[in-house]
Amino acid sequence: MEALHKIGRLRWAVLGMLFGVTIINYAVRAALSLAAPSLSKDLGIDPLQLGIVFSAFGWSYVIAQVPGGWLLDRFGAPRVYLWVIVAWSIITVAHGTVVWLSGTAAATALFALRFLVGLAEAPSFPANARVVASWFPARERGTASAVFNAAQYFATVLFAPLMGWIVADFGWPWVFVAMGGLGLVASLFWPRVVRDPRDHPRLRAGELGLLVEGGALVDPVAQPLVDRAAAKAENRRKMRVLLTTPTLWGLYSGQFFINTLTYFFITWFPVYLVQERGLSVMKAGLFATMPAVCGFIGGVLGGIWSDWLLRRGVSLTWARKVPVVAGMLGALTILGCNFVHSNTLVLLFMSLAFFGKGVGALGWAVVADVAPRDSAGLSGGIFNMFGNISSITTPILIGWILKETGSFDLVLMLVAGSALAAALSYLFLVGKIERIGAQA
Repeated sequence: MEALHKIGRLRWAVLGMLFGVTIINYAVRAALSLAAPSLSKDLGIDPLQLGIVFSAFGWSYVIAQVPGGWLLDRFGAPRVYLWVIVAWSIITVAHGTVVWLSGTAAATALFALRFLVGLAEAPSFPANARVVASWFPARERGTASAVFNAAQYFATVLFAPLMGWIVADFGWPWVFVAMGGLGLVASLFWPRVVRDPRDHPRLRAGELGLLVEGGALVDPVAQPLVDRAAAKAENRRKMRVLLTTPTLWGLYSGQFFINTLTYFFITWFPVYLVQERGLSVMKAGLFATMPAVCGFIGGVLGGIWSDWLLRRGVSLTWARKVPVVAGMLGALTILGCNFVHSNTLVLLFMSLAFFGKGVGALGWAVVADVAPRDSAGLSGGIFNMFGNISSITTPILIGWILKETGSFDLVLMLVAGSALAAALSYLFLVGKIERIGAQA
């Protein structure tokens, strides 16, 4: 214990701040889905329009990934992250003003606001991966990545009941005011906790040595001063590597399918509970907490399992692949919801599915393992860009299915099929997991 005390544990405080901010990040994304049953009724928005509004976040989030990754490499993750926390918080508060509109005007305004939120949040997950790569040695990176990734479930555990209560007692506009205000509060604490390792006044020499010896990206590759033509050529070289490496394409594909599950959960899942299962908005918020708790537990255990396999001598490739494949196969239990009438059994199947999804959500750990040292932010941005194309397709496709069939049966089949496709991507498309580039 004394030796551990001398080394220091500041990296875990940094991870705690990442976890907290990511909780708020996902609460902001989920606020619209919790408000949707009341909001769509008050504003006269039909299911297809609602699906298009849900997709607005995805359009901008995908478009901004590469620019966001470039910003991270250019200005550093701690500084860029602070900017985006403030931006998404202010835009979220502005959602409440849509209460004075209706019909197409309301849908258009909501689409525009969600589009802006997507732009603001785009650098957040690549920044998470970049901070973890800087602050954690390889043997702890799976756990650290799993922790910040699992925050998406904890956001539901913590805020779904609260947001359901706010909608029921105060009205849906106040959900956005509350979540945006919370983000502004978090922005006050961010610069005190999260900095680059060598710039942090509270980092001890022993912990810095642990990071350097363990392969953390403490010292980013120097960006030499070059003319504009040379800079463009260098960017083209980086993009060519990131777009022609087969293992990365396997990761992009897997993340697309994994995120289909994510965006079902944070967009249409509360609507499913209200419209298909007959729950009130308040009860839906409470109901959603159990699958979220299971997803959170699965997410943390998936990272711990992966790092344990690594310490036991399993290759990095299989230490990462085994939890992903096992978790995605476990997520197929969501299909059971189509064959039962009991809400208790629905809760069981959803909980098992999201536990599996949590176990298998190790994509960001793999990106931190394989990203070229000179383009960690950019590689995270491209990974997140391809993965979040599903944030566009999933809400719209589900909205269309519901409009055509009036049932969630095909929707849950779509979600289960995506889990299977993710498992197959990691098994057959992702090759050997190792750092890309001669510097590895």
